[in-house]
Amino acid sequence: MEPGTVTEAELQKVGKILLNSNASLAERFRALFTLMSINGPDAVNIICETFKDPSELLKHELAFCLGQMQDLTALPKLGEVLEDTNEAIIVRHEAGEAIGALGQMDSLPLLNKYLDHESKVLRQTCELAVMRIKHVNSEKSGPDSPFTSVDPAPAFNQNKTCKELADILLDSERTLFDRYRAMFSLRNLSTPESIDALVKGLDCDDSALFRHEVAYVLGQMADTHAVEGLSQKLRDMSDDPMVRHEAAEALGAVDDPRCKEILAKHLTDTDLMVKQSCEIALDMNESETEHQFQYADTLQKIRNS
Repeated sequence: MEPGTVTEAELQKVGKILLNSNASLAERFRALFTLMSINGPDAVNIICETFKDPSELLKHELAFCLGQMQDLTALPKLGEVLEDTNEAIIVRHEAGEAIGALGQMDSLPLLNKYLDHESKVLRQTCELAVMRIKHVNSEKSGPDSPFTSVDPAPAFNQNKTCKELADILLDSERTLFDRYRAMFSLRNLSTPESIDALVKGLDCDDSALFRHEVAYVLGQMADTHAVEGLSQKLRDMSDDPMVRHEAAEALGAVDDPRCKEILAKHLTDTDLMVKQSCEIALDMNESETEHQFQYADTLQKIRNS
């Protein structure tokens, strides 16, 4: 969506919904993704302003969207969030990943400060961000992807078999960057065999960051073949909430009647982030199962009102 097709009044109305802490989280997420599709500095400013909200889930998603929007005006705010020791690790992690997504060499000194951080999630996030920035600035490019996301690591250029990619994905002795590259290569293959390999990745590693990214990738694929693996991960109360929350959101992206039932069972989950993720995922799932034109529909609703 081009910024020029949206009036300033419409943009502010969408922003008002995002900033409204009394609105449902589902409404605010739809507004957020509407702003992401509108893009431009004004949309970025509204998203940045929303970081004052107490919801960790929402703030984590704000950072994700800023990385995807590829607007460098977001960098100062993302750096501020990354360095905020009062902020939740999952929010700081997403800010670090977004900085990596923006790909600026000038960001390396900030990211390097966290390569020995006590939080493994934050440490690994910044390590991946550093590797991605160096990679994209080395004039190397990955293969064309059927997905439109800005990924934390590029797929491999070489033609590797599904088994070769699965072996890399599941090998804890390989660098995390290579394992992520295998992950996105398996996503791009989009076969039952590649999904099976990714589902194994949900349990294969002691890195919550790694497992959460596998769940995210399976959500992008939105294939019914992954439903059972994702539902098992959502039910696993022993796993990190950042993994379970991502499994919930991945289930919300799949057009399968089983997902609604699975997610509904966790609307009273003891972890707030998981509970809220299931609320959002059910809203997303409704969009999928009713074949709505798009999830980010706040602007259209405003125009129809």
